[in-house]
Amino acid sequence: MTDVPVDNAARGAAPEGLTLAEEEELRAELAKVEEEIGTLRQVLAAKERHCGELKRKLGLTPLDGLKQNLSKSWHDVQVSNAYVKTSEKLGEWNDKVTQSDLYLSASSTLEDWNEKLTQSEAYKKTQETLSQAGQKTSAALSNVGSVISRKLGDMRAHSISHSLSGYSIRHSISMPAMRNSATFKSFEDRVGTIKTSIRANGLSDM
Repeated sequence: MTDVPVDNAARGAAPEGLTLAEEEELRAELAKVEEEIGTLRQVLAAKERHCGELKRKLGLTPLDGLKQNLSKSWHDVQVSNAYVKTSEKLGEWNDKVTQSDLYLSASSTLEDWNEKLTQSEAYKKTQETLSQAGQKTSAALSNVGSVISRKLGDMRAHSISHSLSGYSIRHSISMPAMRNSATFKSFEDRVGTIKTSIRANGLSDM
């Protein structure tokens, strides 16, 4: 950034409490600071670009950067004086509450109520009723399973019996037709011839 020359006439009178020399000095210092700010912005932009290139080469995503920033921020919070003091205060309050007579009395009263409740007849009857109901439910489910298994077995046996009866019917129907076929008759004739030859040879040997 460069200074724009401004003459004293256009600039007007110096602010109250400042001489013209002091005003000139302050304006020069302001221009110098603004120039330094501009330079730092350029340097920061260059550093950010270089940082982005390094992350890209390392395979780091913006999400990784966000996680890292959040982790660092949380760590900074945990080590901050405010967080440490708050944690200490909460610990002190917890100790005071748990050691107070009111807290101890309330805890003792709750324990007494719990003991009386678990030892009462109504509680015992309720537990017994729930236990019996659970046993009955288990028995009912077991009976249902047995009935289903028996039904499946009957269905399987009926299916096998039906298949065998069908095979027997088909077999009895097909046998007369096979016996009347020419092939079967030719086979019977050959068997008869063999039997006759065997008998004839047997008689001749005698």
